[in-house]
Amino acid sequence: MTALADRVILISGASRGLGAALAPLLAREGAHLVLLGRTQGGLEETDDRVREAGGEATLLPLDLAEGDAVMRLGPSIYRRFGRLDGLVSCAAMLGQLTPVAHADPGWFRELLTINLLAAQRLLHTLDPLLRAAPAGRAVFVTDGVARAPRAYWGAYAASKAGLEALVKSYAAEVRKTALRVNLFDPGPMATRLRAEAFPGEAKDAQPSPAQVAPELLPLLLPSCRRHGEILCRQPAPAAPRA
Repeated sequence: MTALADRVILISGASRGLGAALAPLLAREGAHLVLLGRTQGGLEETDDRVREAGGEATLLPLDLAEGDAVMRLGPSIYRRFGRLDGLVSCAAMLGQLTPVAHADPGWFRELLTINLLAAQRLLHTLDPLLRAAPAGRAVFVTDGVARAPRAYWGAYAASKAGLEALVKSYAAEVRKTALRVNLFDPGPMATRLRAEAFPGEAKDAQPSPAQVAPELLPLLLPSCRRHGEILCRQPAPAAPRA
């Protein structure tokens, strides 16, 4: 028996980046995956890797900005599977790196919708299923800029700071249940979001999502006892000097 046998786990942002890298790891542990993302093609590529790992997935092409569609997820998953054991919220957008005073209200609203409001909607619709699971687990991906804001990153930092406050509050509310809720800060990774922020950076300057994903995996195991924490990826130690 593998650690996640017969467990149903939903991953948002599963068409690329950390969500796509995590999916085959969970599949190898026996989980059935519900893969949520905006692009059908990206989800199918992730599904191919899940199948190569010996797993199965259900694909849900969905834009998290579509609030009503997000709110229907809980009933839909219950009708299909009768349960949900885990949630991994990876989806995020960077938006514009610009002075706070210059931020366009329209795209700032879109940024908050994807990075913050969608997380609350996911919790609203999935909370009954996660609480009912024998060992429910929820992980939300955050960013260190939430705790160390810097110039021109104000909008993105605010969205992630709001996410951390939201998730920590939720964790406090479910502390007496079997559900365990945490945040995961993967640090810099070679993702499309990173490339948008640092277009001149070499592609191999940062670890790939596949290198980082194994550090998130323990937070989804039934044996995990961490709760209400922000777990930051530990960078590889520097090579010793000759």
